[in-house]
Amino acid sequence: MTQFVPQRQLRFYMTSVAPCPYLPGKTERKVFANLPFSEGVYVNDELTQAGFRRSQNIAYRPACESCDACVSVRLLVREFAFSRSQRRILKRNDDLTRDLVEAEATVEQFDLLKRYLGHRHPEGGMASMGWLDYIAMIEDTAVRTHVIEYRLPSMDGGPGTLVGVSLTDVLTDGLSMVYSFYDPALSARSLGRFAILDHVRQAALVSLPHVYLGYWVRGSRKMDYKSDFRPMEQLTRLGWERIVQPVGGTEVS
Repeated sequence: MTQFVPQRQLRFYMTSVAPCPYLPGKTERKVFANLPFSEGVYVNDELTQAGFRRSQNIAYRPACESCDACVSVRLLVREFAFSRSQRRILKRNDDLTRDLVEAEATVEQFDLLKRYLGHRHPEGGMASMGWLDYIAMIEDTAVRTHVIEYRLPSMDGGPGTLVGVSLTDVLTDGLSMVYSFYDPALSARSLGRFAILDHVRQAALVSLPHVYLGYWVRGSRKMDYKSDFRPMEQLTRLGWERIVQPVGGTEVS
């Protein structure tokens, strides 16, 4: 595949040092670049494959001087075999409808996000997000992206209750899960894990080889769930490599 070369040189910037949201007592810095409007689709592809994540029209990745706990990971769709527990999660959520919609913010989505953040991340940086911030999060982009809505079945013929949302980018080599949230009251459904499994199914249907999960953070309890999905690759200095050994004390494949 021919590598895309942007017409204008990207400029990268560094953030100031801030407390790490994942590891207590640690600090973080990020390197970031603005995605060009005219070439955002192609630049987003290249940067995601190089370990960056997207937030609106910005691509970023960790650049911490004294810590390398954040590891960019992706699932290998063609080799993925659902475990017994994962098949139970899929069956548990068989009744949900799945709708792929345009990347347009709705009040219904925003209300669900606030409930999710209030329960799962009450002290996080997104907890104070307002309606206009949410609109920017969903709509301020020039890349191939969409929103997936998961709903309970309706009893009256109308749209069912919204219980899960995933903002997902479509890349040349996979699906990138930018951000997902769900109804915290339905913990028995394991909706966060279900969204990942559903993305694996959808990537397989359209012959995309990867599902990008963002960063797996060694030592962070918030990120432990990602180690349950395999086979998985991590981005190293030598490129993408299959994880075959315990990392940070956790067996991930």
